[in-house]
Amino acid sequence: MSARLPVSVVIPCLRDELPLERLLGQLRQAERDGGPPLQIIVVDAAASEPCQALCRRHGALWSPAVPCRGEQLRQGAALAEHDILWFLHADAELDGQPLAALRQAVSTGAAGGYFAFRFSGTPGWQGRLLERLVAWRNQVGVPYGDQGLFARRSAYYAVGQHAPWPLFEEVPLVEGLREHGDFRCIRQGLRVSPRRWQRDGWWRRACRNRLLALGFILGIAPTTLARLYAGKPRTGAMAAQGPTSGERP
Repeated sequence: MSARLPVSVVIPCLRDELPLERLLGQLRQAERDGGPPLQIIVVDAAASEPCQALCRRHGALWSPAVPCRGEQLRQGAALAEHDILWFLHADAELDGQPLAALRQAVSTGAAGGYFAFRFSGTPGWQGRLLERLVAWRNQVGVPYGDQGLFARRSAYYAVGQHAPWPLFEEVPLVEGLREHGDFRCIRQGLRVSPRRWQRDGWWRRACRNRLLALGFILGIAPTTLARLYAGKPRTGAMAAQGPTSGERP
């Protein structure tokens, strides 16, 4: 039964063509390995021709959008045709059989869920320790969008979708899904790129992320936090976007 449940995959993008090409290839390979057809929706905040061409090559629906991740995710969900919605960042990496695990979770009653936080490659002891800390955080807080959030369409709309914010847009969604029904963690199936932690420093980035989360808890507006996340004042569309679509606090 679970193997027949179709899935719509929503991927927000902002100049992420290189990792996106790998992800689209992995999704299509998973489809060829025996899964039913996937609907793949790429919501492109840059409205770029290279991204459009990439989507065309992989049979994905390309949709230009305003540069705000929450709005991108809502736009992608509105275009989805299937009952299961799976939200992925462009730099996500599939590991094993995530689609089978996702369908199994939904077919056995989950309203939604997420994948355990695992870095790709060999990030060393810092990465492994951060994985354990994030696992603890997920028990007392909110898993973020880089952990492959998924939901039944009915549950997604019942709890109000993603918030139309450039940062922390998944927080009210996750809180709503937990109240709505079974919100499940899938232990294996997705990997997160460690490139931003390696670039910024493992602990510097982790501490900065926690300070932003504290600011959100204290009521600082997500648009303000997005500007702080970017590291310098910005105006116009880029200020609205905040981090690129693959980045998470």
